[in-house]
Order: sequence, then structure tokens, then C-alpha cells
Amino acid sequence: MSTAREDILDAVRRAAGREPLDSATRATLDARIAKPVRHLRPAFDEDLIARFIRKLESRSGTVARVAGRAQIPAAVETFRSAHSLAPRAAVGAGLKDLDWPADWIIHHQRAGIEETLSVSPAFAAIAETGTLMLLASPESPTTHNFVPDNQVVVLETARILRHFEDAWAALRERTGGMPRAVNLVSGPSRTADIEQTIQLGAHGPRRLHVVLVD
Repeated sequence: MSTAREDILDAVRRAAGREPLDSATRATLDARIAKPVRHLRPAFDEDLIARFIRKLESRSGTVARVAGRAQIPAAVETFRSAHSLAPRAAVGAGLKDLDWPADWIIHHQRAGIEETLSVSPAFAAIAETGTLMLLASPESPTTHNFVPDNQVVVLETARILRHFEDAWAALRERTGGMPRAVNLVSGPSRTADIEQTIQLGAHGPRRLHVVLVD
């Protein structure tokens, strides 16, 4: 655990009048975290990819499938031109090795308010609910998920998992440990606060497009 996090937790313990955990109690809690808990999970026989697409599209998300990573830029260009967006994008550094169109303005930093399009890799997806799991990292800044009006997420079909618990288990096994933030996204941002009418883009992108890489 990082020193900063230990300092914060120690301050919380002192404020609560509680002493630091002894080694036996800490070991018990660590074992409880490491031990998988089997919750009751919805059963379904549907193909994982088909279910993910169906669930995502039911919430106004869109999907395009490509055969390999080399085809990702062309799929993003198709989305961009279909919505008459400027040839500019904040692209996650995890995708910087791809051959992006020469006439695009590309950067791999956080998305600013001038961005209309972001392209980011997903860590995983959950077929149960059609949900994307996006991790905060230099390869995929969190601002890509909330600032631009249009978000394209690149997802490998092998990373579509059955249930929420499977995604969290995969995250715990990830090299490098837990990220600073995990965002679960199941479609474009929406609200019905205004006269009970659904409005897209209220707190984030008004369009969510997933490029599935077989």
C-alpha cells in the first residue's frame, strides 16, 4: 500500500479512536478479500458478444466490428465522417501505435473542452448488462470518458466477460494493481430530470460507439 494511502487511513483510524490493525486481523481481512465470493448471478445461454451488443444498443450505443487492430482507424473515421465531426481526436496512448489518418489532428493527452471526439481502449466489458469497464491511466485518461460529446471505445471481443464479478476478478489479477479510477459505462450519458424527457449528453458523451476487435 502506498505511503500516502497509509497516512490517510491512519488519520481516519485516529479520528475514530481506533488503533492500527494488528498483523493477525490484517491477515484475516486480506484473506477475506482474496477469497472469491460466489454471489447469485443471472443465468443466460446467449453468446457473450451477441448479448453485449444487444444490451449496449438497447441504451443508444452503437457498435462496429473489425477483424484486427489495423482496421481500427478506418472504423473510427467512418464514425467521424458519418456525424460530420472535425478531423481531430484525443486518442488514448494505448492506441498510439495505430496508423491514424494523416490529415487528423491527434494527441494522446487528457481531453479538453475543445474536443468533440475521444478514442480509448477498454479494459473489459460485461455481457450481463452490456457495460464497458474503463480504467484511468496514461493509456486511457478518464477525461476521455466524460468531456467530448462523442466517445469511441475500442474493445477486444476476448475481453467480453460474462458477469460483473468476472470483470472485477480480472481487474484484481491485472499487472500493476488497481487503477486510480474505474468507470463503468453502459451507453451515452442521459438524464430525465428535465420534464421527465430523456436527454442524451447530460453529464458526458451524447454518442457512444464501440469498435469491437475480433
